[in-house]
Amino acid sequence: MDFLNVIKEPITSELADFIELFNRSLTHEDGMLSQALTHIRQRAGKRMRPMLILLMARNFGRVNGQTLYAAVGLELLHTASLVHDDVVDESSERRGQASVNATYDNKVAVLVGDYILSTALLNVAKTGNQQIVEYLAELGRTLSNGEILQLTNIQNQEISEEVYYQVIKQKTAALFEACAGIGALSAGASAEAVEAAKKFGQNLGIIFQIRDDIFDYYDSKEIGKPTGNDMSEGKLTLPVIYALRNTSYESMQKLARKVKNGTVNPDEIAVLVDFAKQSGGIEYAEKRMWEFHEECRKFISSYVSDADIHRSLQAYLDFVIERNS
Repeated sequence: MDFLNVIKEPITSELADFIELFNRSLTHEDGMLSQALTHIRQRAGKRMRPMLILLMARNFGRVNGQTLYAAVGLELLHTASLVHDDVVDESSERRGQASVNATYDNKVAVLVGDYILSTALLNVAKTGNQQIVEYLAELGRTLSNGEILQLTNIQNQEISEEVYYQVIKQKTAALFEACAGIGALSAGASAEAVEAAKKFGQNLGIIFQIRDDIFDYYDSKEIGKPTGNDMSEGKLTLPVIYALRNTSYESMQKLARKVKNGTVNPDEIAVLVDFAKQSGGIEYAEKRMWEFHEECRKFISSYVSDADIHRSLQAYLDFVIERNS
């Protein structure tokens, strides 16, 4: 099945309106800023988050000006956070292209990220909806807190599945939660429906991140990052956390501590990756994904009555769990 075409089908014209408004927001006449913004526009990605906002608005009413400005504001906030993350992580690539900090330098990247963040606030202000403005502002705080929590967790010697989910909920899942919640809010959904949409988005985001983490245990050019990249950055993800918590190999615990201390080498990472696979870590992570998938299906069954939107959201959910990049 061509998941992306099925997802887009009920929102084709609305998505075109979003893209036009988003590109206009990331356009500037001045030389270096213009070049940097053009560079960022060219790596647009699949538009998964904006599509979720539009689908939620369509499900609970219609896509209106509030929806579009909120979608642009949220996507710009996410874009700004990625530009800043690349500086923090000293990343040289983003989606297969040179990062802004690699193309220019850290000073330019931080300033460009600040400009995009301000543009996000300008767009969300145009919704004229105080709840949406507050929600997006709170999202910015949550994302920053998630990054700090992740850095703190790297230094924490405890290996905890609970903390793993705490980090996800304040990073990837927070974005999906906001998309679903803001989409529903912009269409005038009831408070109960907005909360249900937010929970759907959070579960969707958790699935998305676990799938991303599983990719790290396999070598694939499509994915665009080397095997064990998370561990080289000091991060222990669900497959290896499960393996470590359910076996008693002191040698593996020792390697895990080296990951957190930043002293692990590529050969040791390869040993940990193989250990996670052999100890059922991948199967456990996939099992957890399907459990969150079932929770998402319950929302679609309960809150989505339109057949086209139902099909689209189901395709969205299936794509997130079955994608290979």
